[in-house]
Amino acid sequence: MSVITVIAFIVGVVALVGGADSLVRGSARIAARTGLSSVVIGLTVVAFGTSAPELAVSVGAAINGSSDIALGNVVGSNIANVLLVLGLSAVAGGGLYVAFRIVRIDVPIMIGLSVIVLMFGIDGSIGRIDGIVFVVALIAYIAWTIAGARGTAHLDVDEDADGISDSVELAAQYTAGLDEELSGTTPLWRDVLAVMAGLVLLVVGAQMLVAAATTIAETFGVSELVIGLTVVAIGTSLPELATSVVAAARGQRDLAVGNAIGSNLFNILAVLGISSIVSPVNVSGGALGFDIPFMIAVAVACLPMFVNGFELKRWEGGVFVAYYVAYLVWLGLDAAEHGLHSTFSIAMLSFVVPLTAVTLVIVGIKGLAEYRRGDTAPKS
Repeated sequence: MSVITVIAFIVGVVALVGGADSLVRGSARIAARTGLSSVVIGLTVVAFGTSAPELAVSVGAAINGSSDIALGNVVGSNIANVLLVLGLSAVAGGGLYVAFRIVRIDVPIMIGLSVIVLMFGIDGSIGRIDGIVFVVALIAYIAWTIAGARGTAHLDVDEDADGISDSVELAAQYTAGLDEELSGTTPLWRDVLAVMAGLVLLVVGAQMLVAAATTIAETFGVSELVIGLTVVAIGTSLPELATSVVAAARGQRDLAVGNAIGSNLFNILAVLGISSIVSPVNVSGGALGFDIPFMIAVAVACLPMFVNGFELKRWEGGVFVAYYVAYLVWLGLDAAEHGLHSTFSIAMLSFVVPLTAVTLVIVGIKGLAEYRRGDTAPKS
């Protein structure tokens, strides 16, 4: 491992943080001008921008025949986006607001797509036809999301509006979380330039960081699947992490949630879809037996957490982060074939997982009961 590798790693991190800040600033100003909510911006523009590193890495891996990295990147990034990105954002922002449309529409879609990945991969690969299905679904999702946001702009905030607020609420959503610098006082061309510069920095930074981190990981003889699930996944998820944490710290706590959930949708539909069109992606028995089911479980865990007051509380974010650390420990012990792997697995399956499942059920029931009583109201 050379000094150049370490320098590339550090420069990549700096570029990611700077790109995330520029992207959040520019997209927030543009959204304030267009009247689109920060949730919709997070689910489309920002999500696609921060998913660009995953797309570049997975397509490149598919072309080079490293399909384990391509699949591991998507699965690992989706796990990291929920447990690490949302978890740290909730801890840093003192909790995250969850828009009603996220709970009602986007999380169920994320769960459904995660299950479809498992179904498509049962035969051992995700082929070109599967990829075309994903890409067509992506186009339909983007068109439907934007059309829905614009089509309900005249409605008041109520359940009939499918959780999408009117233009007055959308404006208030920004002015409450942004200072004068972000309230649309700069020329439009500067905002567009800020978004473009942010995207460039995110992509370049992620590529540098992943290349350096992969070199470090290969030094220790780690398999391609583990590299994809950990080093590459975390590296390509850093744009989402940086963007969401910065957004949460700036008061755009709904943008942080929209970005993470939207990125998961884009990872499956765009990244995995395009990668499998370029070259069929092999799905190993290990991915089918543990990693993809774990991705599904993480997606399902969002529903009861989000329904609890339509907010991901700080302590819940801490639980997410703790589970991500446990997941990394499990992968590390498994890759090293360490004797503690069996003990750790038994402890997780017999105690931690059942306890968490009971907690999620209680939290979800409590949140639904409060919503029906009118004690809590969905965010826009």
